[in-house]
Amino acid sequence: MPGFEVATNFFTALTIVADAAIVVILVFGLAALVSRRARAAWRTTARAVGSQAVLVAWIVAVVTTAGSLYYSEHLGFLPCELCWYQRILMYPLTVVLGVGLVRRDAKVWITGLVFVVLGAPLSMYHWLVERVPSFAESSSCSLSAPCSAPYFEKYGFITLAWMCLSSFLLIGALLALSATAPATLGDDDGTPTVDDQDRAALARTRRGLEEDDT
Repeated sequence: MPGFEVATNFFTALTIVADAAIVVILVFGLAALVSRRARAAWRTTARAVGSQAVLVAWIVAVVTTAGSLYYSEHLGFLPCELCWYQRILMYPLTVVLGVGLVRRDAKVWITGLVFVVLGAPLSMYHWLVERVPSFAESSSCSLSAPCSAPYFEKYGFITLAWMCLSSFLLIGALLALSATAPATLGDDDGTPTVDDQDRAALARTRRGLEEDDT
């Protein structure tokens, strides 16, 4: 098993990559809401990678779960109360998303986002408890495993709570990308896409108007 420094540097690097991906997807998504060109680019991206977004989200959940178990079971870091709550919301994602992949369930993102919507704010609160005295005073964690004392901190902000927050947000961003894929993707067997069906309906309407004119 890798030592503390090697493992922590590895998970820190993954966290930085995850944070960068979150920013890119967020900016991309916001641009798609206001720009037709960005919206077309988003659809192209969904067509290319949307079907694999759940797989990547599952990998993120598995790596996060493995990392938390490494710190607690191998290094002996005692999880605080808030850590346990975050685990309760992160660990099921490995099962939910894994089953969704096996069953090719296009709606698995709905269940997955429930855990993200609950887990991300909890992780943010934990991170604030570590840094803001007023938040720390509101915490009810035990003295043996205080929520306000991180086991380590990298670059002035990356702690275990931040790593978990990044995982929740990246999973949420990937599931949001997956959620838009069915609207732009046809099935492999040639099933028309929603856009194709809209265009076909519009063409039929035009033909009907032309026939009425004649």
